[in-house]
Amino acid sequence: MADEKMEKDLERDSEIDISDEMLEDIEEDSAEDAVEDSTAGTDEESEDMEEAEEAGNGESKENGDTQGGKKGFFGKKKEKKDKKDSQIEELTDRLKRQMAEFDNFRKRTEKEKAGMYEIGAKSVIEKMLPVVDNFERGLAQVTEDKKDDPFVTGMEKIYKQMMTVFEELEVKPIEAVGQEFDPNFHNAVMHVEDEEAGDNIVVEEFQKGYTYRESVVRHSMVKVAN
Repeated sequence: MADEKMEKDLERDSEIDISDEMLEDIEEDSAEDAVEDSTAGTDEESEDMEEAEEAGNGESKENGDTQGGKKGFFGKKKEKKDKKDSQIEELTDRLKRQMAEFDNFRKRTEKEKAGMYEIGAKSVIEKMLPVVDNFERGLAQVTEDKKDDPFVTGMEKIYKQMMTVFEELEVKPIEAVGQEFDPNFHNAVMHVEDEEAGDNIVVEEFQKGYTYRESVVRHSMVKVAN
């Protein structure tokens, strides 16, 4: 009986030992599994972080490319704007030059037209002056008893009307008698010794001279004292 009891105790102890060993094995396996799980989780988290970083880098790169594209686009736009501004400045300069040239052409044309008008007017006036001379000569021959004659009165009125028109056209007679000789206005056809008149003084006028707008149409034909 004692032997059987001892055998039973030994079997129970061995079972307990086996159970303890199994528990230790289970605990070791659980610990290893936990470590592996934690390591796997860490690896997965690392992979997730790496994927996120790669995605972020990709997005940054895309954003950078987009920004670069925008920058390039705006750079081109700025370049186009600068080219447009240069074209505007060039066209503005050309317009100013053409306007200046046109203004000079207009002034030159007006001056030429005025010169042509003046030349034509001087030519007409010069042809009319002999008629005025004949009026003056004819009226100078009228005697005192004939001055009240209607014909003479009519001629005097026509002469005065003609001189009024000359004055309106800025045609003026040149003063000669008693003035110092001036070759710009006088044409000396005779010289005379006259101590009373003074040296180089016009003493007589043979033909009246005229100016048109400060320009000489005909010089006065005069006698000058030495």
